[in-house]
Amino acid sequence: MGLPRLIAKLSNLKSVSSSKFDEDTTKWHSYDAWIEKHPSALETFQKMMCGAESKKIVLFLDYDGTLSPIVNDPDVAFMTDKMRAVLRDVGSCFPTSIISGRSREKVYEFVQLDNIYYAGSHGMDIMAPVQPSRIREWKHHATAVDKKGNKLVIYQPANKYLPEIIQKSLKEKTAAVEGVKIEDNKFCMSVHFRNVSDEELDTLEEKVKTVLEEHPHFQLTRGKKVLEIRPPIKWNKGHALEYLLESLGLASCNEVLPIYIGDDTSDEDAFELINQKRQGYSIIVTSIPRETWASHSLYDTTEVMLFLEYLTKWKKIGLAP
Repeated sequence: MGLPRLIAKLSNLKSVSSSKFDEDTTKWHSYDAWIEKHPSALETFQKMMCGAESKKIVLFLDYDGTLSPIVNDPDVAFMTDKMRAVLRDVGSCFPTSIISGRSREKVYEFVQLDNIYYAGSHGMDIMAPVQPSRIREWKHHATAVDKKGNKLVIYQPANKYLPEIIQKSLKEKTAAVEGVKIEDNKFCMSVHFRNVSDEELDTLEEKVKTVLEEHPHFQLTRGKKVLEIRPPIKWNKGHALEYLLESLGLASCNEVLPIYIGDDTSDEDAFELINQKRQGYSIIVTSIPRETWASHSLYDTTEVMLFLEYLTKWKKIGLAP
C-alpha cells in the first residue's frame, strides 16, 4: 500500500468533532478553532515531510500520555503491545529517544526496547551514544554497556543532589492525605494527586511546601495532576533534547529534522527550543485546546501510534535518507 493510500485510509479516523470547552480551562471555544493554529500532524503529514527527503530525522517522545494513556495509578501505565511494536519499527528507522519525568529505569521497564535511547527525571538522567570528543565535563558522566554490548554514556547533571532527594520526609508529611501517591523518579520526586479530592488539594500543596521549606534550594513544578520537587539546576527536556542531538553528532547539522511529541507542560521547553531553532516539528498530544509552543497536534495516544506508523511507512518506501 502506497503512502497516499495509507493516509487516505487512516484519515477516516477523524481527530474529533467540533465541541465547546470550559472557558476556565482555555480561551479557545472549540477544537476546530484551536487546530487551525496547531494543525493535525496526521492530516498535514505529507506537507510536513515535503522536502524532508534530504534531512536526518531524529525522533523524541514523552512516555505518559504520549505512548501510554494517562491512568489513575502511575505504576500500571503500560503501553500496548501494538504501540511497542510500532515504536520498535520507528526506532529501527530513525534515532529515537524517550524523554520522561519518570526515572530512566522505570521507563525502560515499561518500554523494554533496546533500539532507542532513554532520558529520565525530565532529562536529568540520560543514556546516550558514546561520543567522548563531545563530552566537556566528565564528572557528570559514566560509561555503560547495553544488552547488545554497545557502549553508552550516562549523563546525570544533578548527581550531587541524589543523596538529598527527600522521599521519606515527603511521604511522612503527606501520609494523611487520602489518594496521594509519592513516586521516586531518582532526580525528582513526583506527588500524584489524580485520586485526591478537590477539598484536600490545598492541604496537600501546603504540606509539600513545608518539605520545600526544609530544602529551600529545591524547586516545585507542576504537571498533569502532579506536583514535582526537582534539584536546583537549570535543566529541562529542552536541554535533554540538545544533549541527545550533540551525542548523535547532529547538534550543528543544518540537515537535521527533530520531531518532538509530548503531552505535558514539561514538554513545552522542548517545543519552545524547536520553535526557536526553526528546525523541526513540535507536536502536542491533547484533546483539549490549550496554550502551547507546539506547531502541530495529535488528539491522543492512538493518533501518536498512527503518526509513528506514517513515519515508518514513509521511510520504508524509500523517501527518507
